[in-house]
Formats: sequence, structure tokens, C-alpha cells
Amino acid sequence: MDIVIKLSQFLLSLSLLIILHELGHFIPAKLFKTRVEKFYLFFDVKFSLFKKKVGETVYGIGWLPLGGYVKISGMIDESMDTEQMAKDPEPWEFRSKPAWQRLIIMLGGVTVNFILAFLIYIGIAFAYGDFYVNNSDLKDGVWVVNPVLEKAGLKTGDKIVAINGSPVNKFDGGINELVILSKTVTVERNGQQQELTMPVNLIDQVTSSDVRGAVALRMPFAVGAIDEKSKNKEILKSGDVVTSINGQPLRYFDQLKGMLAPLAGKTVPATVIRDEKETPIAVHVSSEGKLGVGIAQLEERNLERLGYYKFQREQYGFFESIPIGINKGKERLVRYWSQLKAIANPETGAIKSVGGFYAIFNIFPDEWVWENFWNITAVLSIMLGVMNLLPIPALDGGHVMFLLYEMITRRKPSDKFMEYAQMTGFVLLIGLLLFANGNDIYKAIVRQ
Repeated sequence: MDIVIKLSQFLLSLSLLIILHELGHFIPAKLFKTRVEKFYLFFDVKFSLFKKKVGETVYGIGWLPLGGYVKISGMIDESMDTEQMAKDPEPWEFRSKPAWQRLIIMLGGVTVNFILAFLIYIGIAFAYGDFYVNNSDLKDGVWVVNPVLEKAGLKTGDKIVAINGSPVNKFDGGINELVILSKTVTVERNGQQQELTMPVNLIDQVTSSDVRGAVALRMPFAVGAIDEKSKNKEILKSGDVVTSINGQPLRYFDQLKGMLAPLAGKTVPATVIRDEKETPIAVHVSSEGKLGVGIAQLEERNLERLGYYKFQREQYGFFESIPIGINKGKERLVRYWSQLKAIANPETGAIKSVGGFYAIFNIFPDEWVWENFWNITAVLSIMLGVMNLLPIPALDGGHVMFLLYEMITRRKPSDKFMEYAQMTGFVLLIGLLLFANGNDIYKAIVRQ
């Protein structure tokens, strides 16, 4: 069932982005009286799942979910329709239109992607607001969950004060990405501030590790599932919050590290919060230094009730949501651009983290939460917009590059040159797809 939910979100998000992107080309093409021969969701290699001709355009759904396209008459695109290009230009063809109209048609798709992302962020701000913990309230610092960050110098209990010199005021879901992309992290440790320089290849190290994420809120030791073979089966209960073991206070689960090993094979006193009361018990530590229980994730209201954190939920009116959403979109755009620059820098090793469709599929959670769905869709919309703007022939950015050349020099590249450029770009894109999806396969094999 989990895979069905993930797949449904993946296909819905992808379909929405593809259709709206292609509409961005389709609408200005029709406004400028340019014939659109096909409008397809997914690629129809050899056959279509569905197609219907309405007017001069065939609308359809292909079977290969690697994208979509509109086929515009008189344009050298992925269809490589050289027969049509060999004929005299018709007034309704793309090549017959002024350069400025062709530029608008080509920029339509990415324009829609960026507008969509900003609209989604505005909608999220209005519908859900902001959810976070004030960074100033994290008196005991953060939990460094990834050993890579520990090697880089971060320690559990550090309070993150600034990232790349910018103050951190809120601890929310975006903190992990900021840390992973950081060059410097300023922390407060033992009452003193110090600036840590992150390794150049931090992205590569984090994405290559088996642990997802970087830092998290420090959590209490809440008992989850209990092993049937554990001697603590009748002693501990799911939902118990362990607050001391063998007389040692235990406020956070991360403090348990190393505490149990010296007690291996012993039965020791402990204290738990059960039914909102402190209850003394005795727990058995196995010969491996374990209690035989899983860890439960407490809900926000329980963390507040136990006095760990005070969560902030800011709600915005409609007009308040507009600047908030626009600002979030700008931040995301800048962050994604930083990722691309890191990928282009061989020293970072970030290119090894490039993923294909399986990586995108895995971004979606195995439960359907609309706020998460729209957040991911907004991110993917920005990614699609930026990637399509890259000056690679066969992408929108490649067509835009040649159109700008034509507008500046007043010289139009020949059809033969455009054919070769399109073929070169297509080969580059196939290579990129193979590399990205090959990375997915490699990671899946290595991590088995």
C-alpha cells in the first residue's frame, strides 16, 4: 500500500508539472496563430495509451513517463521532422513567426513552472502557515544524527547560530538542506561561539552515507515496539518515556549512547513517565548492552506537554501570504542554484548525488499529506524550470540561446545547423538521463 501512495503522488505531481509546462508553450503558440500538431502527456514511442484529435491538434497520453511535449509546426524539435522543414514555410509555422514571438513561445514553459512554484508557496503559506521552533528556545542545542557532520566538527548539543554568516532564527524542515549546502556553520558550544568550516565535499559525504538528514531536534527516549524476546516485555510499555537509568538522568535519547554498555547483563533501576506520572521500575540490559525496544516518535503536543519544546504555528491572511510565499519561492530558487553550482564543481563530488526518476520517486513520503505533496511539487517545478533553461540544444534554453543569437546578430541559424544542434543536445540529454538513473541503480546495489 505504501508503494501505491508514493507512486500515486509521483505520477500526479509529474503529470501536473508536465501538462502545465507544455501549456506554457501551447497557449502563446495558439495566440500567435501557430499550429500545434500534438499535445502529449508522457512520450508515445510507437503507440499511445490514449489520443484524440480536436481541431488541428492531437491530444494524447503516452506510455513512457519521462516527460511530455507539444509538437509545433515548422520547428526543429525532438521529432526531427526534416521533411516538413524541407518544404516552403507556411504562415502558420513556427519558423515563419517573428523572433520575439518565437522567444515568448519557447520561454512559456519555464515561465509557467516558476509562476506555479510561487503560487504553490503562496497557497501553502495561506493554508498551512509556518511551523517551527524558535532557535532561541533550543537551550540544549541540536541532535547531530549524521556521523558525517560529527566528523566535520558539529557535536550533539551545539546550538546552530548562523549558516554561511546568516543568522538562524527558526528551526524547521529546511535546516538540514542549509547545513548540507553550507560552507561555514557558526555554533554556540559551552557558552562560546565558534565557526566551523565544512568540507568542500560535504554534499557527497552526506548523500553517500546510510543516514538521511543532518541534524534534528533532540528527542526524549520514548518506548516504541518491544521485542518479544526482551526481558523488558512485561516491564516497559509502549509510550513510556525513560527519564533515568541506574540513577543517571536521561533527558534526551542521544544521551543513551554509551550509557548501557557498562551495564550489560545487569538489571538496574530506571524511571519512566507513564500515564503522566513518574514511575520507578527495574530494567534488564542484555549482554549486547540493549533494552530490546524500539524508539517512538512523540507528537508535537506531547513534546510540549512534557516541557521539551514550544512549537510555533504562524497563520497568514490571504494578502499576507503573497509576500511570504514569494520569499519562500525565491529562497528555494537560490538554494537550488547553489546545488547546481556545487554539482558543477568537481571538488564537491556532488555530481555523484545526482539522481534520476527513482530518486525523485523516493522524495515522496509513503503517507499522503497534502502539505508535503505541494511542497515537493513546488520544488520539482523550480527544478524543471531551471533545468529547462540550461543552454543545451533540445532543451528550451537551447532554443532560447539560438533565438537570442538571431535577435542580436540579425542572422538566423540554418536549418541544417539546428538539426545537428538538436541531435547533439538529444545525445547529451540521453547521456545525462543514463548517468542520473545509473546513479540510482548503483546506490540501490551498494546500499543493499
